[in-house]
Amino acid sequence: MKHSVPVTINGEAQELSVEPYRSLLDALRNEMGLTGTKKGCDVGDCGACTVLMNGKPVNSCLVLAVEAKDADIVTIEGIQSAPDRLHPLQENMMKYGGSQCGFCTPGIIVMAKALLDEHPDPTEEEIRFGIAGNICRCTGYTKIVEAIQATARELAVSRKDLAP
Repeated sequence: MKHSVPVTINGEAQELSVEPYRSLLDALRNEMGLTGTKKGCDVGDCGACTVLMNGKPVNSCLVLAVEAKDADIVTIEGIQSAPDRLHPLQENMMKYGGSQCGFCTPGIIVMAKALLDEHPDPTEEEIRFGIAGNICRCTGYTKIVEAIQATARELAVSRKDLAP
């Protein structure tokens, strides 16, 4: 028996129709067509499926879709401010070479956004700790950390420019 689950996904009200055992990850990918969120380990160990749920990062493979009732979900597709404008994290991951095969990249970007939203000026240690739940087999993390540090600097400048 399917359940109707009202959610907001990337700023748009949606209605999921899902079985009670369906994960949020599978609902996002299969019902909503949001395939940027990756299915890696499917047991919460790799972080490839990270999304924001009510502003907090979660492994969407560990959340039942029915648990997301009335939640505000942001996937990698919703990180950018406009369809033709990348988020600074996305730009810097490319600029600094933080993405190689790209499989982990969506989860890392979503996790990094949550980190920067909560800690706008993180230290390298805080960044490394913040993304520790996201496994990357290609980069060795140095370029990823550099991209997040550059983004933090850019966002700080933007905040100063907007300050009265």
